[in-house]
This record gives sequence, structure tokens and C-alpha cells, in this order.
Amino acid sequence: MLRRDFLQVSAGLSIALATPQALAQTGTPAAKAARKAAQPAAAGGAARWDRILVLVELKGANDGLNTVIPFADPLYAKLRGPIAIPRERVVQLDQRVGLHPALKDLVEPWKARDLAIVQGIGYPYPNRSHFRSIEIWDTASAASQTLTEGWIAQAFEGVSRPAGRRFDAVVIDTNALPATGAGMLPIVMQDAESFIRQARAMGEGNRPPPANPALAHVLKVRAEIHQASLELAERMRGAPDPAHAYGTDGFSRQLALATRILMAKVPVVAIKVALGGFDTHARQMEPHERLLGMVGEGLAQFRRNLRAAGLWNDVLVMTYSEFGRRVQPNASGGTDHGTAAPHFVMGGQVKGGLHGAYPPLSDLQDGDLRHTVDFRDVFATVARRWWALDHTFGRRNPVMVDFLA
Repeated sequence: MLRRDFLQVSAGLSIALATPQALAQTGTPAAKAARKAAQPAAAGGAARWDRILVLVELKGANDGLNTVIPFADPLYAKLRGPIAIPRERVVQLDQRVGLHPALKDLVEPWKARDLAIVQGIGYPYPNRSHFRSIEIWDTASAASQTLTEGWIAQAFEGVSRPAGRRFDAVVIDTNALPATGAGMLPIVMQDAESFIRQARAMGEGNRPPPANPALAHVLKVRAEIHQASLELAERMRGAPDPAHAYGTDGFSRQLALATRILMAKVPVVAIKVALGGFDTHARQMEPHERLLGMVGEGLAQFRRNLRAAGLWNDVLVMTYSEFGRRVQPNASGGTDHGTAAPHFVMGGQVKGGLHGAYPPLSDLQDGDLRHTVDFRDVFATVARRWWALDHTFGRRNPVMVDFLA
């Protein structure tokens, strides 16, 4: 399966590039025709380059059924058995569903109506391979397709970039695929200080351009990333500290760096963070509670800091994961790879509440939840209503999910 290589400019400083095989694939007549058919355009005006998506990947496939819990359905306790969250512990959102108790910090944004929960997200003919399913999500492909460009890059393909912008996304993670593609430049950066220090140490050189076109392209990109990183260093030097301190876990550190980038007014359309460990095949209860605690605490603090900085209306936070877990637990007290799951959307311009239908536990498909919202419709909603781009991601009649004002 086609993935992305990384041009390693120096340790800790990298930029995503397409592999030669991927470039060949995207240049085929079929690929060109597909892109032309789905060519994005600004929806009623210029693209909103001033709006930022913070994409949160929950790596390993989060158990959605124990995240947003249908506590009022007697089938929940019956089917979940020993891993069911007791009803008295559930953080009730309405008369039917509630949050895992570890997500109690999300009650404040829920009450403030800037947290939306989109229920039952998935896609037809779901794939249960971690590698393949996350690739499907990252490229907004159908289960039977193999695409090589990320969904964010697809949405902005052919859209004129504002003058002076040298890169488009910062990935505080190792998976840059959502923002990788023709015309979009993501920077991978796990540590700001190391990134800035090494970028300054990386000389551009005065050598004449080589005759080899591929090498010339790599060196050109290297020079661009060098200049972009120096500009990033200059912006981040004057950024104020966040009003509220983050925790010391890795996810909180990623959110702290994302906050620093946002407060420095770095001109990007996307920032990506990630939290791993959700592949809970055995003894799920304790590790899942710990992970959800990190998610809830981290996102709540992120919201507080952006509100204090006056940036909350400019940011949209969205979680995603390769799939959900099976409805019934396995013999090891865990859950195996499943299908549909709920995801969170947060921001100052979010219409809070429950969106989409919770998949009924009385109508399973081979023991799994049937999806009620196609994830590509969620992406199309973000493209159109957040960035003012018309892109359907291959959906003939996409259904807008009403989580944005």
C-alpha cells in the first residue's frame, strides 16, 4: 500500500514528500480524472485560510461504546458484561447516553454548547486492519480504493495559497498523511526547541542546482523548509505562555506545543496531534480509563487556553480513530477490532450536542455496530462549512452534519 516517505532534513525536522511510486500513481489518467471530478472550489467566496483544524488521532481504535455510553439501553449492560460501565458512574448527557467518567472534564464544554458528539461514524464494508483502515480515514477513500493524498490536501488542491505562506500544516506526531499531497506542505515537529535549533543550524548552501530533477526538487524543498522554519522560530519566540499549565503526559505536551503554535499566530490550516494505546485487546478497563482521562483533561485545558487567548472561535478540534471495537468483550477482558464509533468536535463555532443517530444495539451486523454517519460526510462538512471549500471526497450526495454554526 502506498504511503509517504519523509525527507529527513535533520533529526527532529522533517517534511512529508510523496514517494516516486505515489507521484506516478497520482499522474495516471484515472487519478487525474478522479481529481478533476472532485475538484474543490471556494463555496461562495474565498477559501478560509484563517481557520485552523486541530486533528486528534486516537491511535489503535478507541472503544466508542465505552466512551459515549448508551446507558439507558438494557442491551448495553447485557452485551458488554464485565466491561460495562456501571450506570451510576456514567456522566449523563441526556436521558439516553452519557460519557465515560474519565471524561468528566468535558462536561464544562458540553454545558457551554461548544462540544458536539457525532455518533455512529464509520463507512461501508469496514476494514479491520489498523494500517489499512487509518489509511482509508486519512485519505477519505472508499474501502475498495487506494488513494495517495490526504483528505486535507485533497480539499485544498487547486486553491490559491495566500502570498507569503511557506507551509500549511504542523504535525506533532509521526503520521502526516492527512495533510500530505500535491500543493500542501506539512512540517513534522515533535519538539519546538529542537526543531528551531536544528533549523537554524541547517545551511542552505550556495551550490548550483543539480541536473537530476528529483534531487533538484528535494534540495528546493530543503531550502524552503529551512526558510519556513526560521520564520516559525521568529514567530514562536514572541509567543506568550498559555494561561493554564498542561499536564506532563505526552498528549498534554503535544497540546501545549499546539497552543504555542496557535498563540504565535503561525499561518497554518491544520495541526495534528495523537494519543496511542487504544488497541485494548486485553484487560481493557484500567488502560482505557487512563487514556480517556488524558483526552478529557487535555482537551478541556486546550479549550481554556484558547478561550483565554481569544482564539477559540478560530479553531476546530476533531477526534478520529481507525475504527471502533466489537460490541461484546473477548475472553481476555478486552475488545477486538470493530466498526463504528462516536467522535468529538469542539470549538467556539461548534453547535454543541448530539449529532447523528446512535447505532442500535438491537440491530448489529455480524456482532458489530452499523454506522449511521459516513466519515467522508464529516470531512465534507469541515471542508465546506469551516474552510469554505466544495469537496465531496467521492460522495455523490454528501450529507452535511450540522455541528457547525
